[in-house]
Formats: sequence, structure tokens, C-alpha cells
Amino acid sequence: MTIKLVFSVIVTVIVIGSIAGIILNSNQNLGENNLRIAYFPNIGHVIPIVGMEKGFFVEKISNDTKIKTRIFDSGPQVIESLFANSVDIAYVGPGPAINGFLNSENNNIQILSGAASGGASFIVHPNSKINSASDFAGKKIAAPQIGNTQDISLRHYLSENNLKPAEKGGSVIVYNIANPDIYTLFVKGDIDGAWVAEPWATILETDLGGNRLFFEEDLWPNKQFASVLLIANVDYVKKNPEIISNFLISHHETVDWINDNPVETRNIFNGFLKSYLGQSLSDNIVDISLSNLEITSDPVMDSVYSFAEKANVLGYLGRNGYDLSEIFYTIDSNSNLEGDT
Repeated sequence: MTIKLVFSVIVTVIVIGSIAGIILNSNQNLGENNLRIAYFPNIGHVIPIVGMEKGFFVEKISNDTKIKTRIFDSGPQVIESLFANSVDIAYVGPGPAINGFLNSENNNIQILSGAASGGASFIVHPNSKINSASDFAGKKIAAPQIGNTQDISLRHYLSENNLKPAEKGGSVIVYNIANPDIYTLFVKGDIDGAWVAEPWATILETDLGGNRLFFEEDLWPNKQFASVLLIANVDYVKKNPEIISNFLISHHETVDWINDNPVETRNIFNGFLKSYLGQSLSDNIVDISLSNLEITSDPVMDSVYSFAEKANVLGYLGRNGYDLSEIFYTIDSNSNLEGDT
């Protein structure tokens, strides 16, 4: 089974499961006796994968609360499920987190914690002569869907280097397509480069001979930017403070365990892919991908605000301005929640 087919299967299974989950659960109360967690089958979402596979999450939750997981392929799907009250907490990138906060009623979706920093790169096709930003003119560049984290970073990078996408009157042709389709176009030589997250960056580099022109974190202060965040339906958090408090403890403990056990983490991730898809990635790809990520509970707040500013300049946040002053959930001093993030 090819890498493209593996991840195409992921997309198909996820979309069907996501739609069914929304239909079945949209009329339920806010997760009564349940904690419903959403995440992606990506290496950047290794915290919930390890937390579930190792039983770390279950250990901290009372026996009368059942943890249910939902696997998604895109941030907008997750946000829709949070709006529909069919998901309680979720692991997503900063783009969906910002949009969810701004578009939810009374800012009912907020950030609880960080989950990963870094882990995105610009990969050049081996036959494309791109050595710097000055070589982007006239080239075909791919990134995932419009408004996602890599798309925002790519378009901001173009602007910073006095370049424009073709649809804005410039010379750079930007394709917003799913990662498996980026892989296919890279194989065919139909794109010159791609701004993608792990493990796709490493797949394009190691399996297809791509050149990693730069790591995105090299463009950020202190080489850190939030790439995965833990967000929540705030109504659920307020109604279930003990559950969330215990979950956050297990979230932080899982971060520590992953950083102390990279080899076992790789095995767990590949085991997850094997059981979920019937196919896994090579150990080498997973090891490199993990080494290019920082698994952390730090939400790198400044980078979240910076992403919002970039998205706003690109016109992704509407015309009426935006206010992120309450995007990070603040633990009320009178609540039972511990560990302000």
C-alpha cells in the first residue's frame, strides 16, 4: 500500500466517521458522563495517541466517566463538532483554534494548553531550482487547505518577500490541496515545492528526494511556534471542572513521558496507524518526524497572537477586526480546576 493510499484511506474513514458522530451526538447533553476527545492521526497529535494507547488518560478519570475518541482530518471538521456539542475537547492547529474562538457564541471555544511546537517545513522538489525566496517567482507551491496553519505561514512568507500568489496578481501559483494530493503532485513533478507539516515533510524529503529548504521554526522568535493546541468547549469545562483538571494532569504527564521515551513513542504511533489503517510508516520517517517536533504543553502564546495577525492581514478573519483577549481559558480562582495554562 502506497503512502498516498494509506492517508487517502485515513481521509475517507475520518470523513464518514465524523459525519456519523455529529449526527448521532448533536442532540446529546454536553457529554454527560463522557469526555469526547478529537484529534488527527498525525505525528503532531502524538499526545492523545499515546495518552489513549498507554491508558494515561483513563488512569486520571473516574470510573463513571467514559472517554470517547473521534479521529478527524481537518480543523474545520473539529470546530463544527465542537459547535454541535459532539466533541468536548480537541487537538488542533492555531488556525482552527483562532477561528473557533472568534466564531463560537460568546467565545465558547478556548485554548487550554499547548501540545506541540514546530514540525513544519518547506520542501523543494529535486528538479526545481529553488534556493531562496527570490526563486519562488513563477513556481507552483502547495500547502494544505486555505486558512490552515501552513497556508497562513506560506502566504505570509510570500508577502514578507514581496511576492504575491497568482490569484492576487502575483506570479506564485499556490495550490491548496490535501496532503495525499501534495504527495502525488510531488511524485509527478507537477509542483516545485510544498509547505507541509510532519510527517509529510519528512516523507517528501526521504522517500521522494526533496530538499528541506528550511524549517518553519527558523522563521520564528526562539525557534518556537504553536503547531498543535488543546482546545475545549468552555461550557463543558465549567460543568466538569474535576474531569478537565484530571485530564490536564494526564496531558502534562503524557508530554513528559513522550519526551523521555522517543523509541516507545514511535512504536506506539506506528502501532496506532497499523491498527487504525492496517499500514504504518517506516521507523525512520517517524523518528525523524518526532525529532523535528517539540512535544510541549506550552501554548507559545505570542505565536498564537502572531498567527491571528497574519491571518487577519490575509483577510481570513473578516472585515470587522478581531479580539483574542480571552482566547486562553483562565482558571477561575474559585473553581476546582488546577494548573492554569
